Amino acid sequence: MSNKKELKEGAVADEPSTSNKTGSWRTFKPIIDTTKCIGCGMCEEVCPENCVRIINKKAQVNYDFCKGCLICMNQCPVKAITKDIEK
Repeated sequence: MSNKKELKEGAVADEPSTSNKTGSWRTFKPIIDTTKCIGCGMCEEVCPENCVRIINKKAQVNYDFCKGCLICMNQCPVKAITKDIEK
């Protein structure tokens, strides 16, 4: 019997890696409009770095680990996530 966790489809991380913080190279940053967010969890489900979480029925991003892929933005059914350009 193995103690390994079964990988979810797409190999999404279960937790952010504490050794892979995003540096200054991120181009885009997802911005969540909490007035539009319905807390459906789609963004949390599709985040490959597992840095988007639903807390108190609203999405929040851990920018220490977010790579700026914007998959969350593209999957949000109510368009509550937009992008900002890192400067």
